[in-house]
Amino acid sequence: MVPPENTAGPAWEERLHGYREQLACGFPQVGDVFAECMREALAVLSAEGVDGYLDTARFLGGMGRGVEPVLVFLEEWPPIATLVGEAALPAITASLHALCKSPNAKAITPFLQTLAAVARRLPSRQQLQRYLDLTQEFSERTTGSIHGIHQTFASPGLPDFLAQAPTLLDQLSIAGLRNWVDYGIRNYPNHPERQRDYFSLKSADSRAVLQRERHGTLLVDNERLLDLYLRGLWGDSTQLVPYSSHLDPPQKSLPYYDASGIRLPDVLDDAHGISGIDQYRATLAHIAGHRRWSTPMFADNCSPMQRMAIEVFEDSRIETLVMRAYPGLRRTFLALHPAPRAGACDPETTSCLRHRLSMLSRALLDSTHAYQDAELLKFVRHFHETMARGDSSSEEIADLALAYIARTRRQSDQLADVHFADTEVSYRDDNRHLWRFHELSDDEEMFDEQRPTPVAADVDRLPPRHYPEWDYQSQSYRPDWVSLYESLHPAGDAADIDRLLEKHAALARRLKRLLDILKPQDKVRIRYQEDGSELDLDVALRSLIDFKGGASPDPRINMSRRTNGRNLAVLVLLDLSQSLADKVKVGAGGGEQSILELSQEAVSLLAWSIEQLGDPFAIAGFHSDSRHDVRYLHLKGYSERWGDVVKGRLAAMQAGYSTRMGAAMRHAAHYLAAQKADKKLLLVLTDGQPADVDVHDERLLIEDARKSVEELDQEGIFSYCINLDRQADDYVGDIFGRRYTVIDNIERLPERLPELFMALTR
Repeated sequence: MVPPENTAGPAWEERLHGYREQLACGFPQVGDVFAECMREALAVLSAEGVDGYLDTARFLGGMGRGVEPVLVFLEEWPPIATLVGEAALPAITASLHALCKSPNAKAITPFLQTLAAVARRLPSRQQLQRYLDLTQEFSERTTGSIHGIHQTFASPGLPDFLAQAPTLLDQLSIAGLRNWVDYGIRNYPNHPERQRDYFSLKSADSRAVLQRERHGTLLVDNERLLDLYLRGLWGDSTQLVPYSSHLDPPQKSLPYYDASGIRLPDVLDDAHGISGIDQYRATLAHIAGHRRWSTPMFADNCSPMQRMAIEVFEDSRIETLVMRAYPGLRRTFLALHPAPRAGACDPETTSCLRHRLSMLSRALLDSTHAYQDAELLKFVRHFHETMARGDSSSEEIADLALAYIARTRRQSDQLADVHFADTEVSYRDDNRHLWRFHELSDDEEMFDEQRPTPVAADVDRLPPRHYPEWDYQSQSYRPDWVSLYESLHPAGDAADIDRLLEKHAALARRLKRLLDILKPQDKVRIRYQEDGSELDLDVALRSLIDFKGGASPDPRINMSRRTNGRNLAVLVLLDLSQSLADKVKVGAGGGEQSILELSQEAVSLLAWSIEQLGDPFAIAGFHSDSRHDVRYLHLKGYSERWGDVVKGRLAAMQAGYSTRMGAAMRHAAHYLAAQKADKKLLLVLTDGQPADVDVHDERLLIEDARKSVEELDQEGIFSYCINLDRQADDYVGDIFGRRYTVIDNIERLPERLPELFMALTR
């Protein structure tokens, strides 16, 4: 593990230079993000892990596929390593080498672009390895060759499959994904276009097979719910880690727990009238009981048969204690526990030990069992007498189990042919936690190694957050496509903003009068109510006069009062792209002023106005230099007051780079959604359409921004755009619908912006 270090100053610069030389990559785009990537890598990787990280990036930079694979890997590997462990890197590197040596080198980029999203759905090294194996098998089976000797033609469907992998794993287990892939390869081996349609989810049979393979309850879809269940009912915050429940070659795996977390099957089908989610709950309750009440024992002096008996008795003790705490679990346990039939095992030809222990386990759980075996009934009685005295202990129950083995052991128990029917209890773990060994042997398996614990680093920017981006041509999201770095905006001279406010003193006085009208009042009367909190005397007297005069009186003679409060949260998002440095003419004298300076004046007046109203608000700016480096700059947080600190940041605003609006809006919504307010307003100030240096289709980022507005609407966030581009009518309506204003006369921005805000929140 790399020790914490101060990532600033000459020592850090020298060390960073050494890492840069080790990378040996000359792409200038890498230099823009390399420092932040290394800070994040040093926080989560060991020294060997950092070397492997740089070696793999150096390979990607030298294989002749441009800068994209290098950038994606540098940004994505540290967060992937926190999920699956840095020990997974050699397998991933081997897959990259295999793709590079084949005609499928173009698939490396989509492979890396979706790897982080895949790792989140397969967050264990074993499951990720199965995905890598599937990718390699896909490549080998679909890559064309001449005369069957040399692979010559690239796989038609591999890039599409890799791009769709996160979407597929959202709906399928890894076993279901393998079946879906196998169908496409078997049916379209010689039809490149149909193969592409299948693996891009465009064909009807592709979607039909996908629906066929969707079954059961996926752990990854219910992980948060189960985590809350484990925390709330058992006070246990252990990580949940999935493993594949359909192994190839087939072998039965049971849940277990170790130092890295609780291992559960990735998918469970409904069984015996019990849903998959309830089966997960039963397993977690059983394991949580072990973690609370079981004590590890030394196994060296116990035979395998004795250990099996101890495990069954201890499982029954734990379930007894669990059902004391939560009696409703008995129904689930009874439904899932097999009920072996007495006499189903022939002791003359078969080992019946498992069968006898399963009947005993069922009898300990089910008081209505029909078993008549005298020894079984005797030990059921001993067990319940022991548990009636309290919680008992693992050692006490082990003594009872050894006594049972001594009384019931048969010579045939050592036969190789074992009776397994109705003996497997699916919700129980494999009990590896019960045993300790004086000496290492084949009986003791070594499982996953400890992962390094991340350490915090003193960084200028936070580690990147990855956001999807909408591809309007394929009508699907590109997962984890954008890397967004957020930081606190540097400070300047607050006096500059004070001078701007003094310049607009007359406007401020006029705004003050409007603000006084908008300020919340304590109480507002609501008149003409049939039912109310008090009598409205004016209306009551008029109704009485009407009644005396023979006219129909107005029955609405009551009134009520309500608080006239504003429950509103605002986030102002500023486009800080290079075009803000353009000059515009202001005033009758023909003087010039940059759009950035006018924006500073307008935002300062707006911030002053919102502060007068008392609404919680934040201010942030953004610009971008390709999808790998979207920068989100905090100018004012919700917890900060409007004062010299915030003014200093506004004074230091600078224009640069491009406008990747969709990612910035999604990140702004992340903060705005956390505010406790009835109404949430995202106010976007920009001077042009979304664009970036790595995007050549001008509709792409417009459509992505439109999609982000839809996402905000679903979260209950109202977005509104103030656009300073005279040509904005050509595109801004496509993004924001009717929720925008184009300010042609830019010099009026300081006046119009606060007025627009007040009109929107009146």
